[in-house]
Amino acid sequence: WPSTRTYSRPQKVCLCPFLPQQPLEVSTRLYVVQHPAEESRVLRTVPLLAACLPQGKCDVIVGRRFNEEKHPELAAVCRDDRTLILYPGPKSQNLEELVQRQEIAAVKHNVIIIDGTWSQAKNMFLKNSMFHLPKQVQLNRMLSSQYVIRTQPTNICLSTLECAAVALSILEQKEEIQEILLRPLKALCSFQLQHGAQIHHSKEHLLRNGMYDKPMPKNKRKIKRMEKLMTDHSICPR
Repeated sequence: WPSTRTYSRPQKVCLCPFLPQQPLEVSTRLYVVQHPAEESRVLRTVPLLAACLPQGKCDVIVGRRFNEEKHPELAAVCRDDRTLILYPGPKSQNLEELVQRQEIAAVKHNVIIIDGTWSQAKNMFLKNSMFHLPKQVQLNRMLSSQYVIRTQPTNICLSTLECAAVALSILEQKEEIQEILLRPLKALCSFQLQHGAQIHHSKEHLLRNGMYDKPMPKNKRKIKRMEKLMTDHSICPR
């Protein structure tokens, strides 16, 4: 079972006490499609997620581009009727409503989650046609991220672990799953804050409260993204 060496963390900030004593028994299988840049981040959440689940229930696949030839297993998963992809958008359906209306059968689901920044995730979703095959779902719960040591675009953006925690609690119909999976994340953030890390407010919060002190972007694509963020959330720059 996970040891301190798994995370290369000193004993006094070991996260093992905050993991479940036994891996959570779930019928859902997660496929985390991870952008290569995430793999090198020190404070990433996917290892915590994998440590809470049984072996074989959280597969991590690293890359930017995926095709049938190089990733036949992932392609087969995308074609499977039981597969859902967690990605917001106009074609996306509310996962909780689908479960409540029993439009999703009580079967062993596969859930694909794209792990990266929002721009990386968007690029990966749009550039990989296999990701357009599964039923597209999103989380409509109004939650604030507990991952306060990393800046999120908006107040309701969640980390990969948080998305997985909410999705699993809905699909497995066990609310306690969410709290169990968030426990090590909260501990990680608490340890980091105790050792000098600062709370990172979302860009939405910083812009809305006149606290965004970075130079506005000059790159046209980044300018467009910033303008969209401000328009979507009715933010007036101060």
